[in-house]
Amino acid sequence: MAYGKSIELFLVNGTADSLTIAELSNWNGKAIKIPRIEVSSCHREDIAQAGVYFLFCKEDDGTDSVYIGEAENVKERLLQHLRDYQAEKEKYYWTTAVIFIGRDLNKALIRYLENRFVDIARQCKRYLVLTKNTYRNTVMKESQIAVMEEFIDNVRILISVLGYKVLEPVNKPAAIEENDGNEIEKEEIKLHLERTVKGIGKIEADGIRTSEGFVVLNGSHIAQEYDETISAGIKEKRSKANIVEGILQEDVLFSSPSGAAMFVVGKSANGLTSWKNADGITLKDIESDETK
Repeated sequence: MAYGKSIELFLVNGTADSLTIAELSNWNGKAIKIPRIEVSSCHREDIAQAGVYFLFCKEDDGTDSVYIGEAENVKERLLQHLRDYQAEKEKYYWTTAVIFIGRDLNKALIRYLENRFVDIARQCKRYLVLTKNTYRNTVMKESQIAVMEEFIDNVRILISVLGYKVLEPVNKPAAIEENDGNEIEKEEIKLHLERTVKGIGKIEADGIRTSEGFVVLNGSHIAQEYDETISAGIKEKRSKANIVEGILQEDVLFSSPSGAAMFVVGKSANGLTSWKNADGITLKDIESDETK
């Protein structure tokens, strides 16, 4: 069960695209979002503390990417990133840094956090992770690991609130509110699409609805050919998706069930009628019943 969270956002310079501080009530950690162009001129003491940081980039082909790092003095490390780019030692151009600091963080703890965040981000597959190596031999007490895992949970909340779902899986179930005001994760029903495609035969795919749209699940069959009735965005998703011999190797998020259906069948499709539950009831009828 998930309980409500109280989050305080402070726009230091009065605008949302400038320095922003995010804090959770009853947590001694803090998130600091800072644009690249403000790092050099920022003289806050807290960004010079030990912590972990996320550098968000946009690749030339539109791919979202992130570098995840740690430092005992985060500001100095960010300045080093800027110097390395100017010296052409770094090829990626980040636009925003999100820093996480906390009381009593030391080198061993921030190394542990960096390693965990890199692993989580790679598993979520929303961003291309630019971090190449992390320190994996950190020796920590069981109690320290427990505290850091709670730190990670809080970071996942704050970084999403700041607009970066780098640590959120694409197939995360939606939350529903109970009578007591608390939220639980809703176990979303799995939907199925079955279609016979000329020259290929029967293809079958599974998907679920999420709070962000619709996810086609790993293991689904994908028609290898497509026609011109699908959009450029769907074609691009097909070219980037990990598909091996017609089988999808990862979960893929779409903004609508129709986009997901077109991705699967390779041609125009109505997602509301294409996706059905185990009883053969269409998504259109399922959603109609939910709104009665």
